[in-house]
Amino acid sequence: MTDVTIKRLSAAQADFDTALSTLLAWEDSVDHQVNEAVRHILHQVRTRGDAAVLEFTEKFDQVSAASVAELEVSQARLQEALERIPRDQRRALEQAADRIRDYHQRQLQNSWQYEDADGTVLGQKVTPLDRAGLYVPGGKAAYPSSVLMNAIPAKVAGVSEVIMVVPTPAGVVNDMVLAAAAIAGVDRVFTIGGAQAVGALAYGTDTVPAVDKIVGPGNIYVATAKREVFGVVGIDMIAGPSEILVICDGKTDPDWIAMDLFSQAEHDEQAQSILISPSRDYLDQVEASIRKLLPTMERADIIATSISNRAALIEVADLSEAAAISNRIAPEHLELSVEDPEALIEEIRHAGAIFKGRYTAEALGDYCAGPNHVLPTSGTARFSSPLGVYDFQKRSSIIGFSAKGADRMGRVASVLARGEGLTAHARSAEYRIKES
Repeated sequence: MTDVTIKRLSAAQADFDTALSTLLAWEDSVDHQVNEAVRHILHQVRTRGDAAVLEFTEKFDQVSAASVAELEVSQARLQEALERIPRDQRRALEQAADRIRDYHQRQLQNSWQYEDADGTVLGQKVTPLDRAGLYVPGGKAAYPSSVLMNAIPAKVAGVSEVIMVVPTPAGVVNDMVLAAAAIAGVDRVFTIGGAQAVGALAYGTDTVPAVDKIVGPGNIYVATAKREVFGVVGIDMIAGPSEILVICDGKTDPDWIAMDLFSQAEHDEQAQSILISPSRDYLDQVEASIRKLLPTMERADIIATSISNRAALIEVADLSEAAAISNRIAPEHLELSVEDPEALIEEIRHAGAIFKGRYTAEALGDYCAGPNHVLPTSGTARFSSPLGVYDFQKRSSIIGFSAKGADRMGRVASVLARGEGLTAHARSAEYRIKES
């Protein structure tokens, strides 16, 4: 049996604040060697283009090609993958895609403008990005759900061209990933990965077009590369380990909650799973369920490490105190496994996604609920949001003064500009002021 230790905290203990801070601490500093390696790769791709991409693809993925064009997957091949996968997988992907598309269509923002009393027109023009890049992990870590979650909002936003990159280590191609690309409407797919793929998307090569924004998950090299190219292109976020926080009133089957905690712990050893409850007896029951169910899990070793290093069962006085602690944590995923989630949700201020009620497993959100599963981690839900259509749209201000408006507001601008010592600004506005 896989051994596991589980931290127990109480909000009433004198050192709770310190203990919670220690629990939440995650070292996300980039290793110096990783940084140097990524910068070298990006420089090579920026200066040598396709040649560098081919060299790094052969070095890291053991895939040789005469040209990057050979590494592009045709639309016919995407359709072939869609036809080849088992019927139940295709149906599940299509059902998930329909729900994701339906949800994200409701996020579309439209241009708007209004006219004030003197005929001046003000507004905002909303425009989709021209081209978006989607990074998808490859090899053993194959995530067709990530293809849907990243590509569909881009297409709903009206992005003209979605370019997907996915590594195929040793030539291993995942048909479900390619099928998901077909369903989501991805325009071009290249079987390249790592920092070299991020560089190709950011800078462009003779074969890979430069994009405006790069989204999608990846390993430490991919995350570091995204951080490095930010500013040349936009990025979605630098994601930390997966997190789940469950608030439970003690009336949900403890096996359900244990498995919900496992659903994040199985991602990797750094994932964090936390349960908060006002019932000490219930925390005991969930701990018993964890120990009972752990040996049945395929990824038991990863779960055990995650639970032992980063999980906690926290006792609180009541659900309001649970909500207050949750707001401090600002979790990626928050399950409100309580009798009246509507009442408790009023007290929640910070969370990437909120799952209401006992039947709402976080896993449903990962695949097919509809809202995006790309969520802020490491407390960043305090100031950021799930990936959405709005991430693929940009806004331009519209300003159109009438002669009357230019006269009236020009006088205001003149005073402010001269107060700042910017005479040309002032005179530019003053030219449009009528003689009084």
